[in-house]
Amino acid sequence: MAKKQELTLEDREFFSLVSRAAFINPFSDERLELDALLGGVNSLSGTSEQERLDLFMPRLTERLGNLEDQGLGSIDLFVGDDGLLVQYAWLFCIFHQYLDPLDDLIQSQLQAGDESLQVGFAPEILSTIRSRGFSHEDSLHFFALFYQLRRAYYFVEKGLVGRSQSMKKLRLALWNNVFTHDISLYNRCLWNRMEDFSTLLLGETGTGKGTAASAIGRSGFIPFDEKKNKFKESFTRTFLSINLSQYPESLIESELFGHRKGAFTGAVENHEGIFSRGSRHGALFLDEIGELSVPIQIKLLEVLQERTFTPVGSHVCKRFEGRVIAATNQPLEQLRGKGLFRSDFFYRLSSDVITVPPLRLRVAEDPAELDDLIDLLVNRIVGEPSPSVAVMIREAIDRDLPAHYPWPGNVRELEQAVRRILLAGSYAGDSRSRQSDPMEEIVRGIEEGVLDARELLSRYCALLYSRLGSYEAVARRTNLDPRTVKKHVDSVGVEL
Repeated sequence: MAKKQELTLEDREFFSLVSRAAFINPFSDERLELDALLGGVNSLSGTSEQERLDLFMPRLTERLGNLEDQGLGSIDLFVGDDGLLVQYAWLFCIFHQYLDPLDDLIQSQLQAGDESLQVGFAPEILSTIRSRGFSHEDSLHFFALFYQLRRAYYFVEKGLVGRSQSMKKLRLALWNNVFTHDISLYNRCLWNRMEDFSTLLLGETGTGKGTAASAIGRSGFIPFDEKKNKFKESFTRTFLSINLSQYPESLIESELFGHRKGAFTGAVENHEGIFSRGSRHGALFLDEIGELSVPIQIKLLEVLQERTFTPVGSHVCKRFEGRVIAATNQPLEQLRGKGLFRSDFFYRLSSDVITVPPLRLRVAEDPAELDDLIDLLVNRIVGEPSPSVAVMIREAIDRDLPAHYPWPGNVRELEQAVRRILLAGSYAGDSRSRQSDPMEEIVRGIEEGVLDARELLSRYCALLYSRLGSYEAVARRTNLDPRTVKKHVDSVGVEL
């Protein structure tokens, strides 16, 4: 038996950093700090993923190359913790070496749809993993994990842009929802048991709860079938959604669980509900969960607890596979207090509760967030990046809308604003926002912690103006000059 080797102190320290980076949330500040240490620089703030790779990957491959030159390129040659460190280093290195093929596969699969594609680079990457001492079974597992990691990063990073603290917090939460707070724990114990972890998404209408749900649902672990040279399922079909508010009460149960022909008047053929179509590798998204009646909540609670359901008019018990993601824009605490939303149903849904922030908070935290979103929307609508169009959109918004416009329709409203400006050249905003209660705006701003002293004074003046009806009356109440009062009120955009 070959003598087990030990790492040098320098290699052990470096590979320890690598192992920490491998298991930490890539959207965290700590990961950025670790990338800087691996790259031998003080800070990587503001750098792109590729710039960070260009710094630390040469240093990592050099150290692993030195081990290989010494005949120590296999993980089974090292003892104890050193063996784990070398294992993590090789996996980290191979994963990042194949980022481009993984990204190309994601893009191709998005275009191909529900038929899982052949993976041309699969034999090569599997051979590379096995050459480092990993077993046949482990190589398949880690290849599937690589694909999952890259998909999750792609959908969270691409679909939920924004530099505000609220969006950074959201991306962190979504990643943890897929992999838990510790990827090593996920890899050891939970990669095939995530169906028991349901998620509740909260947030106002139009904030992007569907996009957040899709990022989770498309990022499940999908095994690789080496014989067919493809993953066992396309991630495009692992996420199914239903908006519960669009169905009358009499049809909800059928849409969820299906029905047999003749089960009720109008059931002229068998119907497969969304729970029957769910994938074990993905998730079902139940949007507007706050609209459900108590009897349907009870039926869903039984499904979530037992993982089984029965179609309407049938005696055949079926098993549900996959995760459940639910969302609502309603205040669940109030609904629970009124008995309209069962507490046991709430607790069964809330393995994780994630709040998607409103656009007004995102822009208040970082005004450049609006530019990021306009760029994204223009790219989506026009089909390619167009800085000149994005500038035109932003100029129209600044011209037509008051400062601190609250965007009551959130990102969905912004998208329609972009379309309106492209069609008509202007956007007047939601008239309801101009008629909103100034007190609500003040309280909301204080609760969210986004009002500075000037904004607080402006909104207080607007509140008084809406009640007293003249700038002079507000000036007397606040000991301000009427012209100053008018400037504050105009900045808020309040009208009588």
